[in-house]
Amino acid sequence: MVDFAGWKMPVQYGSIVEEHLATRNAAGLFDVSHMGRLTVDGPSSLNWLESLLTRRVAGIEVGQARYTLIASESPPDSAGQQALVAILDDALVSRDRNAEDGSPRMGLVVNGSNRARVVAWLESQLPVPGNQSDERLSFRDRTLATAMIAVQGPLAIDIVCGLCSAADAEQIRSLMNYRASHATVAGEPASVSRTGYTGEDGLEIVVAAGVATDVWMAIHAAGVPRGLLACGLGARDTLRLEAGMPLYGHELREDTDPFAIGLGLAVNLDGRVFPGVNHLRALQADRPCRVRVGLTLDSKRSAREGAVVSQGERAVGVVTSGSFAPTLNAAVAMAMVDRDLAVPGTALEVLVRDTRQAVRVTPLPFYRRK
Repeated sequence: MVDFAGWKMPVQYGSIVEEHLATRNAAGLFDVSHMGRLTVDGPSSLNWLESLLTRRVAGIEVGQARYTLIASESPPDSAGQQALVAILDDALVSRDRNAEDGSPRMGLVVNGSNRARVVAWLESQLPVPGNQSDERLSFRDRTLATAMIAVQGPLAIDIVCGLCSAADAEQIRSLMNYRASHATVAGEPASVSRTGYTGEDGLEIVVAAGVATDVWMAIHAAGVPRGLLACGLGARDTLRLEAGMPLYGHELREDTDPFAIGLGLAVNLDGRVFPGVNHLRALQADRPCRVRVGLTLDSKRSAREGAVVSQGERAVGVVTSGSFAPTLNAAVAMAMVDRDLAVPGTALEVLVRDTRQAVRVTPLPFYRRK
């Protein structure tokens, strides 16, 4: 167990490799309650988020989820210094079923390590009471009132559906990727989404905090006979690395160019105004010097974050994430490297424990489910 953003989180329950392979071959059960769960209700909730997120949400359908970034922008100072733009987090924004008055209910899932500052930023952008009577909305942080359980892997949906009524099971099976609905799971009301962060199919189940243990144990009991294992942060990281998924604090940071790391899909610029939009327009117009690539090492020794990537005596990049990949039986990494060297197959070197190891540029993702 380790402290992570104020939460006690399991690195592993047994073996990271066994937990990783169980997720690939059967199912993995993850407690991801540290992820921030925020809600925005009211007639103006959709328009408010449209004015703040990098991804367009106008027109989002009930039950649909989209991947987005959250950027902040500070105003220029009195000396005319340029406004500072920071990528605060990446997030999933979704539209829940409408409220009784027909107004939209919106949800955000953010990283646990960034939850406090994202909440503070969003609260600072709320309409001033009384000045904009038409901007009626309610913003709440529901993280501590709820729990979030991820079930990932080829048997994940079957295992969860076995704990639902026939009607709810049919509804869950019909969910497309990046869609969400409501169901009763193990006897408890739940919000169920089909997104994931492992490269596998699966579900995220949000329930009231008070019933989380019962729901977790029911899924665990139903899944273990079919090969399910409880999984910690270690397997979660190796799984997302194999799937080529960026992680905030590694591939994604405050000063990251999202177009350079392949996250242009999360930025919609045409005809929109939101914090940092002009800065992002400038980045989109430029050709970044370095871009995100995959690296496969000839050795099974893992390259760690910050390791220098070189070609001969010239430093040409830096590793952002690296680990042994159990599915591939090889060490892999993601790195930012000079654009002209980002061609798959390019031979480079990376410094691993003061020793240069041969690597080759590899297309992302390293692993894609069949």
